[in-house]
Amino acid sequence: MKVGFIGGGNMASAIVGGLLAKNFAASQFHVVEVNAARCRELRDNYGVTAAQSAGGELASCDVLVIAVKPEQARDAAQSMHPYLNKQLVITIAAGIRLGDLSRWLGGYQNLVRAMPNTPALIHAGVTGLYTLPAVNATDRERAATLMNAVGETVWVENESQLDAVTAVSGSGPAYVFYFIEALEQAAQELGMTPAQARKLALHTFTGAARLAAQSEESPAALRAKVTSKGGTTERALSVMEGAQVREKFVDAIKSAAARSRELGEEFGKD
Repeated sequence: MKVGFIGGGNMASAIVGGLLAKNFAASQFHVVEVNAARCRELRDNYGVTAAQSAGGELASCDVLVIAVKPEQARDAAQSMHPYLNKQLVITIAAGIRLGDLSRWLGGYQNLVRAMPNTPALIHAGVTGLYTLPAVNATDRERAATLMNAVGETVWVENESQLDAVTAVSGSGPAYVFYFIEALEQAAQELGMTPAQARKLALHTFTGAARLAAQSEESPAALRAKVTSKGGTTERALSVMEGAQVREKFVDAIKSAAARSRELGEEFGKD
């Protein structure tokens, strides 16, 4: 499988690095990146071929990945259009709907939309995937192979569900960082040093997440095990419940999903 990338930023680099770690060869990758310095970095760091503009190399690829900012996706699609034959095209440009991408590509249908998140940069991400009906099983497997190189994958049946993926896991790392910040702040206000607060907060989150991932019990059951009646945890959770933290948090994520829908409409306008 030969893979071409339109855009050579962090996410493209993460996918290439993840696939190289799974014994793909550098010769299987070609990157189009307008920034000359970034092209040199890609060649030096990964051994891939890289060019500043789209060319015939894309025609020999099995998969083409649009890995640019959403506002650059239309131009990226137009640059690759002359080299399309039967390749699978994957877009990881946030908010770009497949109907709009298909229109920009003259009705091309062999399309997959992917929504990864930033932990993909350390190969610990999770990606939502949606495909048009025209995509066959082989190309679905190719899409999964690419994104599994940077973490886990979840297929959704309706493209609208990717708005939920964006709100939950795409934006999710920011929510985690937000709560890590709050935990650090509380630790420092209770007399811990910044270094102590950082270590306690980070390892609490990473440890709890690993426990939840490895346990067959639900998060609610695990929470109950930590919450002794009349104890410290119960006191803290009662404050959060009184402030409706859970309800506000759910409302915030629903608001993020609504914004994802709005951005899809904005990006898709002609």
